[in-house]
Amino acid sequence: MTLAMVARRAGVSPQTVSNAINSPDLLRPETLERVRRTIDEMGYRPSRAAQTLRTRSSKLIGYGIQPAPDGNPPPVMDRFLHALSQAADEAGYRILLFACPPGGPSLDGYEELLARHDVDGFVLSNTARQDPRQAWLAKRGVPFVGFGRMWSGRQIGDWVDVDGAFGTDAAVEHLVALGHRRIAFLGWPRGSGVGDDRAEGWQRAMRRHGLPTRGRRAESAGDVEAARTAVKPLLDAGATAVVAASDTLALGCYHALRERGTTPGRDLAVVGFDDSPTAAILSPSLTTVAQPLEAVGRECVRLLLARMATPDAPPGRVLLEPSLVVRESA
Repeated sequence: MTLAMVARRAGVSPQTVSNAINSPDLLRPETLERVRRTIDEMGYRPSRAAQTLRTRSSKLIGYGIQPAPDGNPPPVMDRFLHALSQAADEAGYRILLFACPPGGPSLDGYEELLARHDVDGFVLSNTARQDPRQAWLAKRGVPFVGFGRMWSGRQIGDWVDVDGAFGTDAAVEHLVALGHRRIAFLGWPRGSGVGDDRAEGWQRAMRRHGLPTRGRRAESAGDVEAARTAVKPLLDAGATAVVAASDTLALGCYHALRERGTTPGRDLAVVGFDDSPTAAILSPSLTTVAQPLEAVGRECVRLLLARMATPDAPPGRVLLEPSLVVRESA
């Protein structure tokens, strides 16, 4: 099936069919409708290779996948990638996945893809302090958008992020309304941009209510066993509720409580963050903060396409609010 065959069936020129696909605003509504109807009837699909040669656009967006330290990718990133792929598909693009080495963000993979002209832009995730990718891409005029802030003094490029501080603030407000005053925070080691952001929301809400924070914060690596160990001093100090920086850390709280023969939700209120698939099936089910990942995916694609269309436009930054999902644990 060729473009010329569609043109003959619709009674228009090949250029008109091309305009219907690439520049529909150039056609009269009745002509556009006739051509599109013919395209559907004949099952015509434009050649991706031909479009690339003509427009210098591959309609591909690069996304680097980093292996998780324990081999199990975070459920949040799986859900984000699905939302991103769906938003890109609706805009006529595809997500091209490529492997990144373990460890911190690096340029491996990005240089190779650009050298081969395989992608029109990139979506970055796992942004961190001292991340080299944003400055490197900006210097070369390559469109990109980050899922996550820069977490450094110098802001470069476009990004979409979830307001973690808003989420933990809302969690404290919920616990205060339930009558809790000894509310602890279980987070990641200081220096993590996302972790520090979530800790700030807890501190802000505690100060607003005049509640003490000294001795009520513990730090843990991201795994359940480390969280189980880290939360014990908070329990010994008499905390009646714990806000955790992730559902994985919250699960560590569950394990520590059951080790003591006590019950989450009854003997200690627990609030997680991320609304992972396990949150709803835990017993008792976990109250948690849900990230609006579908909206994040849509905004990432929107900002990236806007950057492609207007390279010199001011930076686009979008901060989305998460929502508290109240279940049995708090």
